[in-house]
Amino acid sequence: MSGLRAIQVMGVAAIGLLTALACLNNLMDYNSNFALVQHVLSMDTTFPEGTLRWRAITSPTLHHAAYWLIIAAEGLAGTLCLAGAYKMLAARKTAADIFNAGKDVALWGLGIALALYLIGFMVIGAEWFAMWQSQRWDGRQPAFRILMCIGVIILIVLQQDNKRFGQRD
Repeated sequence: MSGLRAIQVMGVAAIGLLTALACLNNLMDYNSNFALVQHVLSMDTTFPEGTLRWRAITSPTLHHAAYWLIIAAEGLAGTLCLAGAYKMLAARKTAADIFNAGKDVALWGLGIALALYLIGFMVIGAEWFAMWQSQRWDGRQPAFRILMCIGVIILIVLQQDNKRFGQRD
């Protein structure tokens, strides 16, 4: 297996483990991160004089629905990334076109993870619900760190390995 292929497989597997573990942690310790979702959507810790507070969602049912959407996205991203890493690993000794075609599942998983952290946390949470105004419930830094890791892995996975069939490592 070439170095590029090894890095691609390891990177996809790492994002798969990260998102699958986040999903598992949220299922096993539901209330810990539910509090973040609840406070961000309620906007109850944003600037009291802020004019954006009309955006607040105070329905507990919608809080749980949003949290379950996050958990489902984490689980789906984790499953697809891990399946994609397995598919890439299984094709590690094949021709470049076969190996590169095997990246599709991984890219779907990475795309869902990217959407979750970029759209879900950075756009909706941080900007729409002004999460940045909360000293206690500001999840931008952890989301940004994960988002950067996902972005780097996507760039690495998009690199085409031109290894020919039968070429020795």
